[in-house]
Amino acid sequence: MNATAVDQRARRQPAPTLSIVVPVYRSAQTLRELHRRIAAAAEPLDPHFELILVEDCGGDDSWQVIEAIAQEDPRVRGIQLSRNFGQHSALLCGIRAACGEVVVTLDDDLQNPPEEIPQLLNKLGDGYDVVYGKPRRERHGFLRDMASRVTKLALQSAMGAETASNVSAFRAFRTRLRESFSDYRSPTVNIDVLLTWGTTRFAAVTVRHDERQVGTSGYTLRKLVTHALNMMTGFSTLPLQMASVVGFVFAAMGFVLLAYVLGRYFISGSSVPGFTFLASIIAIFSGVQLFALGIFGEYLARMHFRSMERPPYVVGRERMAVKHASYPGERNLESHKS
Repeated sequence: MNATAVDQRARRQPAPTLSIVVPVYRSAQTLRELHRRIAAAAEPLDPHFELILVEDCGGDDSWQVIEAIAQEDPRVRGIQLSRNFGQHSALLCGIRAACGEVVVTLDDDLQNPPEEIPQLLNKLGDGYDVVYGKPRRERHGFLRDMASRVTKLALQSAMGAETASNVSAFRAFRTRLRESFSDYRSPTVNIDVLLTWGTTRFAAVTVRHDERQVGTSGYTLRKLVTHALNMMTGFSTLPLQMASVVGFVFAAMGFVLLAYVLGRYFISGSSVPGFTFLASIIAIFSGVQLFALGIFGEYLARMHFRSMERPPYVVGRERMAVKHASYPGERNLESHKS
């Protein structure tokens, strides 16, 4: 069969009902095995599923592998971002490009078993809009697990404690939910918070979580701390509330100290001696003020970035063998291309 016939057959392929989005970062060694296992798990559910691989400029050969896979399998679409924007920005790009009625997201390191996808979809069929694959036991390592717990604590105010405790990168949701954040353009992205803008029907199922076999996580300690801070200040008012509480507590301490100084003066006729006492009080109250100002500064900085309308991602290249007749993600995808 010549290339023209293959291309025509690919373009006649029906639109998928299932879209699987995978953010890719330095995963050239695992992509072919990931594709094989996803295809084996998804074909019985939807023979015309689509797999969207969003390469986040990791600097290895991942894009070349994606191009080769897309050439071999017309159900695979590859998108390469113009630079590294982060996992959630890559996910947002893939979600906006999805054509299926349901989107499944998972990591590229094979720690989220594709064989568990049917379990997520079965739960989704019970009337939920978002289903998380909650791992029986996380195997990311101590630092990653601790950062995950901190992030979930930060997400509680935006998502609710029960929902936030089940959050994971392995999720299935109805594609229509993306309409609730179709105009979102902030550089700080968290898919889980954005999903709460469109629904309150969340659920979770327990799934297997495998150990990483190849490579190391792209999350350094610095990235993990930055991500946790972004969640706390980007999608929650909890830090502002904390600043108010801390300010109130130290103001109360100030009044207690004032009462102590005045009481001692009027009762014994002497003032409280000591430069150290005075310097300590000044240092404490100055530190609290700077702490509160720092939190306000974080929120002002985010307002500044949003006023600049800096996009959460920019598409550099795209590789696809199929362009379906109904392609709802095309408009949103094109609007962010360079």
